[in-house]
Amino acid sequence: MAPEHQTRRQTSIAAQYRDFAREAIGKSPRYVELGNAVAEDEGILGFLRGLPGPKRQPNLLFAAACYLLGEHADIGALRALAETRGDELAATMLARRTQTNEAARCATLLPVLASLPPPLALLEVGASAGLTLMPDRYSYDYGERQLSGTDSEAPVLTCEARGPVPLPDAVPEVAWRAGLDLNPLDVGDEDDVRWLRCLLWPGETGRRERLDAAIATARRDPPKVYKGDLRTGVPALARQAPADATLVIFHSAVLAYVAPPDREKFAGAIRRLDAVWLSNEGPGVLRGAGAAYTVRGGFVLVQDGRTPKALTDGHGTWLEWLA
Repeated sequence: MAPEHQTRRQTSIAAQYRDFAREAIGKSPRYVELGNAVAEDEGILGFLRGLPGPKRQPNLLFAAACYLLGEHADIGALRALAETRGDELAATMLARRTQTNEAARCATLLPVLASLPPPLALLEVGASAGLTLMPDRYSYDYGERQLSGTDSEAPVLTCEARGPVPLPDAVPEVAWRAGLDLNPLDVGDEDDVRWLRCLLWPGETGRRERLDAAIATARRDPPKVYKGDLRTGVPALARQAPADATLVIFHSAVLAYVAPPDREKFAGAIRRLDAVWLSNEGPGVLRGAGAAYTVRGGFVLVQDGRTPKALTDGHGTWLEWLA
């Protein structure tokens, strides 16, 4: 590779890590510092340059380092890991995915889910371990309103409701639930659980406790998560849903990892199904509705590819109503 091309690629990777550091402001001081430090570290940038583009993600690098070291790394530990165990670090990043399964995202989806005709049939794309397939089991605290879920031992999800959010009086009835993922994680597998814990951001209060409580909830009655590709597997899984339920196909922070042409194919396939479609993705990930909004570290919740409903925090801590 010519030196000028190599420099441009490193600059692009460095910019990715600076962007990540900005997203982490107010959430994880450790990751703000680490993201900016990686952007200035020629050795780590060189290591990342040897990986495929989709595998250079900050979340993936930092989680893989945590997985190998047993704790979140600082820049010194990360540099040493890349230098002395680079092959092992690369193999972990190539084998794993950023499958953050934040149960609190259910709190940002709930107002829309509860507005739909019951019962619901939930189909989540990019479901990871299925922890966001259980919005009816969790309890909720929106400040002005509290709701009890169907599982008294499930965690209480706290979310700041901004604007005229149509908060429901009760959790929705769910008659069927299933997930689709390229690499489903098993809540009964300790290694998969370990990976989920490594994906947590250091410094965010309560996330580890919430994850562990959500895993315990799922273990009592595990949602089914099937191995499959969102580009081809959704229609067949959708046909398993009961005909007398409102089918809801939803996803959070998934399509950013899919090539733009495949996003459009996916959107076209979903529109041909008799389903409500909830897309909870970064602004601009899908063309059209939601692309004009700006939200640092968050998503735009769009219904049926047309109607922006809310701005949502990426980890479910707040919800700002738009509709």
